[in-house]
Amino acid sequence: MSRADLARATGLTRVTTSGLIAELIGEGIVVEKGTRASAGPGKPAVLVDLDRVGLQVVALDLSGADEYHGALMDLRGAVIARRRVRRESEESSSQAQAAVVGLARDLVQAADSRLLGVGVGSPGVISEDGVVLEAPNIGWEGVPLRQLLQDELGVPVVVGNDANAAAQAEYTLGETEPDLLLIRVGRGVGAGLLIRGMLVTGTHHAAGEIGHVPVGEDAPDAPSCACGNIGCLEAWISVPRLTAALHREGADREAILRGAGARLGTVLAPVVSMLNLSDVVVAASPTLFGDIFLDAAGENLRSHTLGRSHAEVRMRVPAESEEIVLRGALVMVLSSELGIS
Repeated sequence: MSRADLARATGLTRVTTSGLIAELIGEGIVVEKGTRASAGPGKPAVLVDLDRVGLQVVALDLSGADEYHGALMDLRGAVIARRRVRRESEESSSQAQAAVVGLARDLVQAADSRLLGVGVGSPGVISEDGVVLEAPNIGWEGVPLRQLLQDELGVPVVVGNDANAAAQAEYTLGETEPDLLLIRVGRGVGAGLLIRGMLVTGTHHAAGEIGHVPVGEDAPDAPSCACGNIGCLEAWISVPRLTAALHREGADREAILRGAGARLGTVLAPVVSMLNLSDVVVAASPTLFGDIFLDAAGENLRSHTLGRSHAEVRMRVPAESEEIVLRGALVMVLSSELGIS
């Protein structure tokens, strides 16, 4: 847009708009993009935009089944550099923290332009000030992850739940309805909920913690969960559990995937029914959570709700599902540092 366009859009005077743009250009946030073609008289307008390529963000995804994944990105979401750190099977809380700090430091050092900040999508219940209050799958409880990273890196850091980050990515960078339920399946299972485009986090920051809802706990093969209970949704359908089930000798792949999908549908039915949602996104590996899983989940969800009102519920795996938490971490930094959502 030109400065005049911005003045009209914001209701500010042209003088005020020009002064603010000059400040943003001086801070390296906005750049001039050349002139607009014009057939009329007068001086062509100079266009300005965010520096989508020059500004960079470090994004971390801590939700993977067997690795921590990070990327250095520009504001368009294009990956400039990528790093992965393998998770140890018997990793302690302090070892996990050290691995995450090392991953973030490597990516910060890879930045070759202005770094806006670091965004982190982590499993678990996370407070507004970036404390991981509880994350059983990493063994974290009361870990001040935001402060830890800021002290180590010297740049702004924002930390959020991985499912919430994924929901923000789908809303800001994808194509979705303003009412959205996103299920993130990795080492654990969580949900992100948007109502009218606003993220719902709950009184104690635990909205979307569906992974520890029991389903089929009375089944003879009901698995134990990291939280100490039996038959939690996460214990049935997380990537490690589902992968292990599929690799057992004589495993019936279709039956296992349909059973896992049906359990997800059972857990989601009350939420979808209460909020009358129509867009349910499963952010997970399309290899595991493809048509067989989604069809079973959708069938069971609809069978547990009032048919006519929920006949159009759409369940899908989003494009770039494997990158969605990284993209969500990018969106969190854009929101925190630039007010973009």
